[in-house]
Amino acid sequence: MSALLFGSISTIADTSELQRESFNEAFAAHDLDWRWETDDYREMLRGNGGADRVAGYAAQRGQDVDAAAVHATKSELFQQKLGRGGLTARPGVLEALRSAKQAGGKVALVTTTSPENVVALVQGVDDLQLSDFDLVVDNSVVQQSKPDPAAYAYALQTLGEDAADAVAVEDNVGGVESATAAGVTCLAFPNTNTAGHDFGDARVVDRLDPADLPAGLQA
Repeated sequence: MSALLFGSISTIADTSELQRESFNEAFAAHDLDWRWETDDYREMLRGNGGADRVAGYAAQRGQDVDAAAVHATKSELFQQKLGRGGLTARPGVLEALRSAKQAGGKVALVTTTSPENVVALVQGVDDLQLSDFDLVVDNSVVQQSKPDPAAYAYALQTLGEDAADAVAVEDNVGGVESATAAGVTCLAFPNTNTAGHDFGDARVVDRLDPADLPAGLQA
């Protein structure tokens, strides 16, 4: 193995609850009497796409809502929260990242969130820099949301790596499906709100241990 591919910002730092809080604040800002409680949000995370999630919820309630505008407000609020700093990388993430780099492997962040979210995350996490990644994939370069494999296909092509020589780390079912569809072996690393989801045949871990990475990514 020669490439370690982190599949979402919540594989780096668990931002899931910050996301939920930001959605609820955005609803209030748009005069919507909605509130997504933890259990509701956990079910919604079985699918991907924040704006699509808002649109689907509005349709269920028979309401006409500008989902893109609500999601844009949510993203702004979320970035503000990330910008406060003090985020802690998830267990083993920095160690795994550094192990892969020291072994001569490539490390990428392969997400379909916005570049602004990526920058805010990296700035908010202690001991992490954007330069730690050989490649960042976001929705400015790949528009197809996961579980479409397009983001992984783009990452592999850009890095010059074969799918068989990469391992992905994903925190949600759609991400695991995306990596698998691209032919990449995937570790499921659930966040606070995806723990308990069915990740199929993917190995589920509660921390990233460099010793659990393929030999080619161990320093």
